[in-house]
Order: sequence, then structure tokens, then C-alpha cells
Amino acid sequence: MIRKLIGTFGIAEILLAVSVLILVLVVAVPVILILWTALFVNGSLNTRDIVNILSRPDTYEALKNSLVIAGGVTFFSTIIGVFFAWLVSRTDLPFKETMKVLFLVPFMLPSFIGALAWKMLLSPRSGYINKFLSGLFGWDGSLFNIYSLSGIIAVETMYLFPFVFIQVAGALERMDPTLEESARISGAGLITITRRITLPLMMPSIAAGALLVALYSLAHFGVPAILGTERGIYNIPTKIYEQIYQSGGSFVAIRTGTILSSILIIAAGLILYLQSLVLKAGRFQVIAGKSMRPMLLKLRGLKIPLLIFSILYILITVVLPTMTIFLVGSLKTYGIRFTMENMSFDNLKYILFQWKMTKDAIWNSFYLSLGAAFVTMIVGTLISYTIVKMKVRGKFILEFLGVLPFSVPGTVIALGVILVWSGKFGINLYNTAWIIFVAYIARYMAFSLKSNSAALEQVDDSLEEAARACGATHWQTLKDIVIPLIKPGMVAAFFLIFLPALRELTTSVLLYGPTTRTIGVAIYALNEDGETVYAATLASIALVIIIVGQLVIKRITRSRIEGV
Repeated sequence: MIRKLIGTFGIAEILLAVSVLILVLVVAVPVILILWTALFVNGSLNTRDIVNILSRPDTYEALKNSLVIAGGVTFFSTIIGVFFAWLVSRTDLPFKETMKVLFLVPFMLPSFIGALAWKMLLSPRSGYINKFLSGLFGWDGSLFNIYSLSGIIAVETMYLFPFVFIQVAGALERMDPTLEESARISGAGLITITRRITLPLMMPSIAAGALLVALYSLAHFGVPAILGTERGIYNIPTKIYEQIYQSGGSFVAIRTGTILSSILIIAAGLILYLQSLVLKAGRFQVIAGKSMRPMLLKLRGLKIPLLIFSILYILITVVLPTMTIFLVGSLKTYGIRFTMENMSFDNLKYILFQWKMTKDAIWNSFYLSLGAAFVTMIVGTLISYTIVKMKVRGKFILEFLGVLPFSVPGTVIALGVILVWSGKFGINLYNTAWIIFVAYIARYMAFSLKSNSAALEQVDDSLEEAARACGATHWQTLKDIVIPLIKPGMVAAFFLIFLPALRELTTSVLLYGPTTRTIGVAIYALNEDGETVYAATLASIALVIIIVGQLVIKRITRSRIEGV
């Protein structure tokens, strides 16, 4: 039967059909069903519910908060990202390569764990920094209040500015410096050159990074949930969670969630459209074809002060919250001083070996992340091979469907998965680990596609042509030549999926059942229940796994580069 199909349609068409089918089932159908459920009831336009939900004061407040948070985070992330990118790319700042790596660290850490740390440091009553300052200066009140829109904006900015940093730093390093050098020879000063030449030329990269920050901030659940909901501050994702959680997952609440999710889908589509317009603007072609090294600005007397400022920024935004998580996780009781007699490893032993809820959460995260990473790596390789190596029509559909889930919020993916896999089509996975597994595959398919496509593009077509000329089939060529050559890319894709899935919260928080909590959900639940020390202990375990995983990825990537 299979041979007959191959003979009739050809392996390229069959691979394309299988790839499209997989992506349609796990990606397209959930998103379409969200929009259908939101817009239609019994085949008629659901105008009444749409108008009712969108006109409610709490919906308006959540939408306003989402826009304020996204706007603030985008503004400050852009300023910080552009400044540090310019500093490490176009100046003689000492230890630039090390600083460049350090500025990427926040991108690797879970922002909701960072929010948990800043809650411990800056909560009005029990925050360690507030208590220290009150005792030092004899104040009755607290200087900082992290439970606010400004607190949410500050914490999200700490973890999202690398999106701008990566985009701008890469463009600055590859930019033709001729225009800047000509302006300098003509007598223009640094401020004039930066304002009139460098910034305008970098505007596509700045805009692309800023739009990515806006996309992520609009979809953010963890930070607003930890720092906002206690004080009644909701954005759209946390409002969706509240609606479904309080109703026990009723269909009425799910319909409300789909209407709110439609707002996020439309916003994501608009942002992606704007990004495509920016990147296609031909007037911003500033990277020359020849190799060149831009002239570095000599900082002179500002060299050491700016280095100190950069180090302080990393210490405050990365090291301080990370160390707080580890220290609080080792305390016997939350709120006591950080002294050796107040610390113990008992929390760690209890979390890892005794408490069933946390043991199950760790186990669930491991096998779900491993399984999803393996399946997504294999399926992603198949789809990437079709996109890169097969000459068939309609390949752009695969690229679009593969990237779509990563372009919409995790809450949207979760809602779509609930609608598809909760018995509507004869298969009910609700409250099981399988529904989280399916959501992870959809959510992280883009990671596999990007990594495997990049690896496949490095494999010259002549190798496959030579194998087929010697009588090898498509499958033999794939098994004996292509896969061994792209194996480092496949392994990198595996870890790029495994680590984010291991710490994932936004999607899992709407899908977990009584026995299917994941690490992210367990940390969030412990924090909600007031178990701050245990939440910090479990977060410490997650951070250790993430750090070790990042080191493994770095080693694999280095081996791949050295092997090319």
C-alpha cells in the first residue's frame, strides 16, 4: 500500500501531506476552533456574548492593563536593549564578550521565577529590601511596592530586553561603518552621528525587537499573575485563567476565554504584520557584502564607569533575584534572617523525596518535556526536510503553521487544545497528561523547525544527488547521509524544546489536572498557597536544571561549529 502511494504521488508529496496533516491537527484546528467558538453559536454570529463580555468593566480594565504593561515594557526594553547593544558592539568597553553573554542570561531564566524573587525582596510588608531600609532609616512604611503596574513592568523589562539587545547588537556588528566614518571626518560629533545616522539605520532591528517584546508582554501570564492578581491587577491572560479557574472549567467560561483570546490573536497578527512590513523596507539595507569591522568608539574616561554600571545592572537584575531564590529556598521559615543556623537542606529533601505533590510535578515535567522534545524534534526534522529539500508547492503553509503557535499566547494554545481534545471529536484528554503533551508539541514546533532548517540548509544537495545516483532511495539517503550530518542540529532542537517545556507555566496552568501538575504550575500553586519557602526550593531545582541544560546546549553548539 505504501509503495503504491509512493509510486502514485511521490515521496515529496506524501511527506508534504503528512507534515500538513500533523500541523493542521495540533496547530490550525485549535486556533480555528477558538475563533469559531468565540464568534458563532449554533451557526449564528455570537454578537450578544461578544458585546456583553467586551463591554464589561473588568474586561476593559484587563485590556487597559495589558496595553499599559506591554507599552511600558516595550519602551523600557527598547531603551535598555539599544543602549547595551551599542555599548558592547560599537565601543571599546572592557570584557565585551563576557558582558554580551551576561546580557543574554535573563533570556534563559523563567520570568515568573524572577517575579517570585522580587516579590520576596520588594513586597511592602515582608520584602527583605523594604525591611532592611525601614530598619536602617527608621521608616514606618515601605519604600517600594512590587504589587503594582510599575512593578510588573520593571520585572518583565528585566527579562524581555534581550529581544531588542540580540536584534540590535547583531545588526550593529554587521553594519557598514562608511557613513559614520564619513560624518566623523566631516566634523560631526558623537551625539549627531548617533541621532542622524546610527539610530535611523538601526531602526528596522530596533522595531523588530520592540515588536517581539510587545508580542511577548501582551501574552505574559507568570509575572502579572504573581505580582498583580493579589491586588486585583489583571491582564488578558490572567483574566482568562481567572474566568476558567473560578468556574471549574465550565463551557460558558471557556467561551468567555475564547472571546478574550481572540483579542490576543488579533493583536499577535497585527504585530507580526507590522514586523514583516518593517523587515521588508528596502531603504534600510545597511549591511554590505564585503567583510568589514566598524570603527570602535573610544570611551576614554567613561570606560570604567560604564563597565561598573553594566556589572551593577547584571548584579541587580540577574544575580540578586537568583541568589534570593536559592537563599529563601534553604530557610527553615520564611522571613527570618539569612544566617547559617536558619538554613537547612531539609526543604530540598522534602521537595525531592517526601512530598508527593512536588515529586509528581518534577516527574511530570521531566517525562512530558522529554517526550514532547523527542516527538517534536522528529516531526520537526521531517517538516524541515520537506521545507528545505523538497521541491513541492505549498511549502509556505508548513512554515506558517509551524511558527503560528509561538506567535500567539500560551493561554490561547491551551484553550484551543481544550476545545479540540475534550471529547468534541470523540477523544477526551482533559485532565490527563496527554493534553499537556499535545499542547507542548504545538507550542514548541517552531523551535524544532528553526534549528533543523538551519542545519539542513548547510547540507549540500550534491551529497543526496550522489547517493541517489548510486541507487539509494530517499529514505536511505535521509537515514545514512542527511540525519548523521544534521544530528547536532537535531540535538540542539531537542534541548531548545526540553528546557522551555520543563519550566513552562502559561500553557500548563490551564491544562493540568489533580495529578498532572508540572514544575511551573507547582511553583505557582505553592506561591498562591503561601508556601513561599517551598516555592523557592522548587524554583531552585528548576534553575539548576535550566543552567545545566544551557551549558549542555552551549557545548553542543560549540562542537557543531568546530565540526563544520
